[in-house]
Amino acid sequence: MPLKIVRNDITRMDTDAIVNTAGEAPVVGAGCDTAVHNAAGYEELLQYRIDHIGKRPEGDVFITPGFRLKAQYIIHAVSPFYIDGKSGEEEKLRACYRNSLKMAREHGIRSIAFPVISTGSFGYPREEGVRIAVDEINAFLLNNEMLVYLVVFDDSSTQLGKRLDAALESYIDRNYVRKRIREEYLDEARPFREESPESGGSIFHREVSRRKDGPGRDRKEEVFLTEAFAERHESRLSERMKHLADSFSEYLLYLIAEKHLDNAAVYKNAIVDKKVFSKIKNHPDYHPQKMTALCLCIGARLNLDETKDLLARAGYALSPCDKTDIIFSYFIENGIYDMIELDIQLEEHGLPCIIR
Repeated sequence: MPLKIVRNDITRMDTDAIVNTAGEAPVVGAGCDTAVHNAAGYEELLQYRIDHIGKRPEGDVFITPGFRLKAQYIIHAVSPFYIDGKSGEEEKLRACYRNSLKMAREHGIRSIAFPVISTGSFGYPREEGVRIAVDEINAFLLNNEMLVYLVVFDDSSTQLGKRLDAALESYIDRNYVRKRIREEYLDEARPFREESPESGGSIFHREVSRRKDGPGRDRKEEVFLTEAFAERHESRLSERMKHLADSFSEYLLYLIAEKHLDNAAVYKNAIVDKKVFSKIKNHPDYHPQKMTALCLCIGARLNLDETKDLLARAGYALSPCDKTDIIFSYFIENGIYDMIELDIQLEEHGLPCIIR
């Protein structure tokens, strides 16, 4: 059975069990722990833990009844606090998923919903937390039958989702087409340049014929470039010109360095496997799959022009006839570099997901 990523309140999930992020001591923590106790019955659940469970170490799990929840059981994963990424946090976090799934199997649970453990008040980086969750859940599902949900629910993701829904639908309606029909522009002439002595800059004109303006009517667009603008961008443009012949790998690494990003941060934010990124990095002529390339554009926080340029170096393009491409384009155009939210949007539009 597949792993499904959904945007929901975990306490409302209609599954056999849900997973809660618990602390070591029998007290109620912030975030998910408080929400689960409130929904299940605060005093009942807390007293059950005090009476039957007590203190447990990070990475351990224990099970309780669901009390007032739809879920029959709550599996509580004692979640690690993030310190610096070098203090055993990853192994403890992986243990939370492995032990929860093992306990679910032992209790005959057929469906279970996880939060993204430790990424809230426990401080674990969100993208890395999702990567670990997906790794462990998929490893379990290779040999076990269970319906597993990874539930994304916090104020920022919920607000983002609400903002995205209508805007993304409108964007798809405007851009998802079978072919480009030139109804608005009949012809576009080559731009020409003339000097503007009064301002010390240049004016670029473009002659554009528009059907809506009537036959034979031209509209002249003027874009004024000041000397200050030219000076500010001349060096960057010159640097870019040096990379015209770069391969996909070379240009990606150049863009990462130009944006002062870390390679590890890029492939983690893109939710791309480290081995795949190493192959791209160490083999200049290697072309990744298009989906991997698109994810790296998100991870490297590229704008739309940079994305198109990078994809072209691997022989790819953003298609106006592909909804996946349109959704990626929307996220990139609007500077939304959130792979989890993007994956949810793919799921909601009936498209193949990335995080599986």
